[in-house]
Amino acid sequence: MSHKSGFVAIVGKPNAGKSTLMNALLGQTLTMVNPKAQTTRHRIKGILNGDDYQVIFSDTPGVIEPVYKLHEKMMGAVNEAFSDADVILYITETADLNLDDLTKSKLLSSDVPLFVVMNKVDISDQEQIDKAMAHWQEVLKPESIFPVSALRSFYLDVLLKHILEKLPESPPYFDKDESLSDRDTRFFVEEIIRERILAFYQKEIPYSVEVKVMSYKESDDIDRIYVTLFVTRESQKMILIGKGGAAIKKLGTESRKKIEEIVNKKVFLELTVKVEDNWRDDEKQLKRFGYE
Repeated sequence: MSHKSGFVAIVGKPNAGKSTLMNALLGQTLTMVNPKAQTTRHRIKGILNGDDYQVIFSDTPGVIEPVYKLHEKMMGAVNEAFSDADVILYITETADLNLDDLTKSKLLSSDVPLFVVMNKVDISDQEQIDKAMAHWQEVLKPESIFPVSALRSFYLDVLLKHILEKLPESPPYFDKDESLSDRDTRFFVEEIIRERILAFYQKEIPYSVEVKVMSYKESDDIDRIYVTLFVTRESQKMILIGKGGAAIKKLGTESRKKIEEIVNKKVFLELTVKVEDNWRDDEKQLKRFGYE
């Protein structure tokens, strides 16, 4: 029996539904979903295995115009996903017909199959859907256009069938018995805490914070995790901590509960806040935080 394996890049604007789509295709939550833009900072690979296939989905940061070196690194992750893709999914909200020149150029210059995935059709009418399909056929001339609802898993089975048709015959790239992602537990601990920061704090705070696991000590009955939250200003540190430490206590408690769900054991979690005024433009710090 032949076996197919390949890489599928999921690209699009911030908050178009890329993470929701990948989670739905995988059948479980792997990447954070939040209504705020720029939720995804790293390229995260999610691995879907079948008897005769392995699909490696890449959830990428939303395409933005870089302001900091951090943003340049994020866009580097997008470029990397383009370079090794066997299939590209451009995801857009059905109501959004705008496309920036940079993304358009990347999509049109790629020589791999392109599918346009029009998300959130569950809140669109037929006229809007027909208009969007005609628009994207003219602008991008993709191989196929799929009107879907990632949130409600509508039409995703058809999308996956077409993806599999385009993948090359190849043995699996990752161990099919163990792999759900190429990322380790430390990474997902950091993502869980960052997702809670996005949920609990407002304005610039979530975008000024980087989360780093400094120490992860495993034992049979409890994992002890020590995490530093890096911010750019003293005032942000005070907001993160909150009056009498109430805010960071809530952040720690809610993050710990989610971490315990993924490691299936008790967790001791200690959060520390440190000011690094220029981390978003510091090459050395960005590399330390995993932005290559």
